[in-house]
Amino acid sequence: MTVNPFNHIDLRVSSMAEAMRFYAALLPRLGFTRERQGAQWKVFGAEGEFPSVPYFGFTEQAGHRPNETRIAFWVGSAQEVDRLADVVRAAGGRNVSGPRPCPEYSPTYYAVFFEDPSGNRLEICFREN
Repeated sequence: MTVNPFNHIDLRVSSMAEAMRFYAALLPRLGFTRERQGAQWKVFGAEGEFPSVPYFGFTEQAGHRPNETRIAFWVGSAQEVDRLADVVRAAGGRNVSGPRPCPEYSPTYYAVFFEDPSGNRLEICFREN
């Protein structure tokens, strides 16, 4: 059995309602298509059976303050970055930068950088090397 070395993201947000609207629009397009909701947690998982699939979960925390941490998602093409940048904007992403080439990372790095409604920093990128 192959074990996925990545299990989950456990994110805090300032407003569950805003986060749910944002992530419900974005995460399924990144492959997190299985939604599970509890009283405190909202979870979007990849296809497969828990606990062996990656998932993205978030919960509301009073007084949440974002920091410099950034979560990056890798997609299969620069065109996919472009398409998802439109999804981010339509879903209410803040401080969107790009999509644009990022040669400071690698010659083929292409990304869009943004914040969720709580100010958490994210990125969607593509690179060949």
